[in-house]
Amino acid sequence: MTTATRLREFGTTIFTEMSALAASTGAINLGQGFPDTDGPAELVEAAHAAMRAGANQYAPLPGVPELRAAIARHQRRRYGLDVDPEGGVQVTFGATEAIAAAMLGLLEPGDEVVVLEPYYDSYAATIAMAGGVRRPVTLRPPDFALDPDELRRAAAGPRARVLLLNSPHNPTGRVLSRAELGAVADVCRERDLIAVTDEVYEHVVFDGEHVPLATLPGMAERTLTISSAGKAFSFTGWKIGWCTGPPELVASARAAKQFLTFAGGTPLQHAVAAGLEEAERHVPPILEGLRAGRDRLCGGLRAAGLEVATPAGTYFANADVGADARVWCRDLATRAGVVAIPTAVFNDDVEAGRTLVRFAFCKRPEIIEEAVARIARAAR
Repeated sequence: MTTATRLREFGTTIFTEMSALAASTGAINLGQGFPDTDGPAELVEAAHAAMRAGANQYAPLPGVPELRAAIARHQRRRYGLDVDPEGGVQVTFGATEAIAAAMLGLLEPGDEVVVLEPYYDSYAATIAMAGGVRRPVTLRPPDFALDPDELRRAAAGPRARVLLLNSPHNPTGRVLSRAELGAVADVCRERDLIAVTDEVYEHVVFDGEHVPLATLPGMAERTLTISSAGKAFSFTGWKIGWCTGPPELVASARAAKQFLTFAGGTPLQHAVAAGLEEAERHVPPILEGLRAGRDRLCGGLRAAGLEVATPAGTYFANADVGADARVWCRDLATRAGVVAIPTAVFNDDVEAGRTLVRFAFCKRPEIIEEAVARIARAAR
């Protein structure tokens, strides 16, 4: 075994495994969360225009100035957050790199990170890469509500340093309420924690509202906010993300990011800048398409006899299959020709999600309809 000890527990990601299973069986892939249609054509043309104009070399380390200014304006216009486009914005290769850079830039070996589970799979790996220790707080079915007492216990250690928060939440689809976010803010202030918030689904909210943690009292100065164009505009392959916040927190992420990828995606950064300036026009049609996909998937799964938690946001819905989800998902690919993800792979507490399966609904209507029809036939 040559892999470093701190990474051995992770192995190959579930997305790689299940996508390979889909390819080998010809199954419909409702496992990985990427749309199967492109986002706004105007953004594609903006990328082409940037290429033709010569924006094909390295971007500045912090990101192209036009994108940083657009991100700052977006935060001010949408949430009332005052962000410095010079020192308070760092552009990254997707939100995943921003999360990794934040962990590498903020943690000392042995520092503890409070994190809600189930969690996006890169969280545990990037905490481990930075030498940190994760302290999970479990969101339990059926409602996936946050338990403030469990949160306080997880943050009680003397090495607690960072609270890594994801809302709208992947994989449960929860959008944390103001009361839940207030409890998070209380713990951060009481324990003097830095909050790192993963808000990539900020524009994908069907029910309720997305409230950035940084907008709560006393939180702007201790919050590093992360987002991405991939989910907002349905261009997940562009991998243009960013983090914003106090310059000293952004500088910590930048210190690590410069030695990960330095900079890139220059013409795509210009296109995303144009997209953010018109987000209020581009996002609603995408959101309505996703809402229709959510309702189509949830209705079809219920008709097939599964219990489904309707998500308030994100690309994903969770169904209780009443059996070990890992076995059920592997069997589903050959039995029904559909691939999905066992939710328990995103948990340390695997029993909490043992019977849950995550399905992605960011797919064309005919794909979702065929997938649920296959599942229904296999259930007979």
